[in-house]
Amino acid sequence: MTTPLVRAEHLFKSFPGRGRREPAVPVLRDVSLGVLPGEMVSIVGPSGSGKSTLLLCLAGLERVDSGSVHLAGRELGMLGHGALAKLRRDHLGFVFQSFNLIASLTARENIALPARLARRRITGAEIDRALADVGLQDRGRHKPGELSGGQQQRVAIARVLAMRPDIVFADEPTGSLDTASGAAALQLLRTAADRGSSVIVVTHDLEAAALADRVLVLRDGRIHTELRNATPEQVLEEITLARADA
Repeated sequence: MTTPLVRAEHLFKSFPGRGRREPAVPVLRDVSLGVLPGEMVSIVGPSGSGKSTLLLCLAGLERVDSGSVHLAGRELGMLGHGALAKLRRDHLGFVFQSFNLIASLTARENIALPARLARRRITGAEIDRALADVGLQDRGRHKPGELSGGQQQRVAIARVLAMRPDIVFADEPTGSLDTASGAAALQLLRTAADRGSSVIVVTHDLEAAALADRVLVLRDGRIHTELRNATPEQVLEEITLARADA
């Protein structure tokens, strides 16, 4: 039986109230899930349902109040800051709406940066392959300011593909892209899953959600519904139901 690369059990997470006397605000309420190697999972739901908080907790960027998260066989709650940073560096890739490219570096240099920070060897051929995978083989010497938003997002995804991480987290990766650029970015994330990575995407994009093997619909910090091989119309229907039930 295949072991999930991402496993969360009974996650609870709250944020402090605005004032001292205000109670904490619960955001995640008893969330459990697993994501297998080669599987792409989308997390959707109404605004305020806890999607981004769940992603941050799964990636170890937020600590949970209770419950456990295992990534690549390691329980995050048992790791100190240094070990957690090493786990992220060695096993995780991140794609965010804001791209997070270094403005002073070229596309090639941005792609090579994570490997250099991890003191891992990356060859020019590997960088060329990553650029070719995202259709930017002729833009390697361009800096982010010389690229369109869609091209910058493709560089950000190429940076992930070059590292071939075990797990990819993507938070609204198409949020600032036009339809064509967004579709191209999604196909690249699908490629990462097809190569064996576990890919978790938080999105409002129905097409993005439907591209996943499974869709988790959140409502009030809980998994309301799980869909397999869903259409965009089915995803919309479940989000609408979750919003109505809230």
